[in-house]
Amino acid sequence: MRITKIKIYRAELPLHEGSYKWSGGNYVNVFDSTVVEIQTDAGISGYGEICPLGPAYLPAYAAGARTGIAELAPHLLGLDPTQLGVFNQTMDRAMRGHPYVKSALDMACWDILGKVTGQPVAVLLGGRFGPDFPLYRAISQDSPEAMAQMVQLYRTQGYTKFQLKVGGNPDTDIERIRTAAAGLHTGDVLVADANTGWTQHQAMRVVGAVRQVDVYIEQPCRHYEECLAVRQHTDKPMVLDEVIDDVLLVLRGYQDKAMDVINLKISKVGGLTKARQIRDLCVSLGIAMTIEDTWGGDIVTSAIAHLAHSTPPELLFSSTDFNSYVTVSIAEGAPQRQNGRLASSTAPGLGIAPRMDVLGNPVCEIGTA
Repeated sequence: MRITKIKIYRAELPLHEGSYKWSGGNYVNVFDSTVVEIQTDAGISGYGEICPLGPAYLPAYAAGARTGIAELAPHLLGLDPTQLGVFNQTMDRAMRGHPYVKSALDMACWDILGKVTGQPVAVLLGGRFGPDFPLYRAISQDSPEAMAQMVQLYRTQGYTKFQLKVGGNPDTDIERIRTAAAGLHTGDVLVADANTGWTQHQAMRVVGAVRQVDVYIEQPCRHYEECLAVRQHTDKPMVLDEVIDDVLLVLRGYQDKAMDVINLKISKVGGLTKARQIRDLCVSLGIAMTIEDTWGGDIVTSAIAHLAHSTPPELLFSSTDFNSYVTVSIAEGAPQRQNGRLASSTAPGLGIAPRMDVLGNPVCEIGTA
């Protein structure tokens, strides 16, 4: 089997809530998503998706994803997409860094591998644990009262894990955490996610002020060393996200006892192949994980579901269903939330079929028919 053509599509994904806000005054109204189709000479196509959370979250942006994929594509023509190690090595040799550019391409190859073998990607990643797995709901930054109300709204939809977007004024953030926590029920989990928004001294103030609140602290500061300093001055469980972007950072964090949980984002590390490597390392080390991505629609949600569902439940802290946040569906067959939980598809590959009437014509094509 050989790759004959790579097509790139663009899709706009508006939000049900109108906007999504996080630290630093950042917000997004419409997500700019990129879908990749890899065609083969066997008549089998695979699909992947990459959707950065705007240009101000990580070193990634939507137009850069499409430009980077177009740059990589000529190097990938003629490769066997089921040979994932060779495929990823070829990408890394042709383009240094830019893992988000490679993610959708790698994802599409997993989709092809599943279709060729007749297996769901979750089975290829290790097998499905149980019937489903838990989800968290991100609560967009707002007033303390409004965020607490959203927690209660999403509780009625079956969620029991809530990620508050903080990382703003420390006094306001303290009230956000306290107010949201006051409405929690037994078994609920609250995470205060600063998205790198606090300076070290601000983070110290916040964790001290919420000492009596049952809350996880996520990525309080921009740099690893700052987060480690906060970790060493609080007994709150710590989640690291933005700074965890490869195997070496996981090993460093483990050695330093810098975190209890990591957020494993598929596109941040370069695709399912490298995400699986990090996932399996975390399982060996006993590090819990939230498995997700930077954002996306049905295709990304399906890939998340396969990786999360094949993760031992005792180390799967949470996951997410990005397709429920947006108003546009770009693929049929994607998993749908049921009472705050999700299950990966049992169909071969990712188990999705793109809605070509939504995606429209490709913005770029590389290769032959």
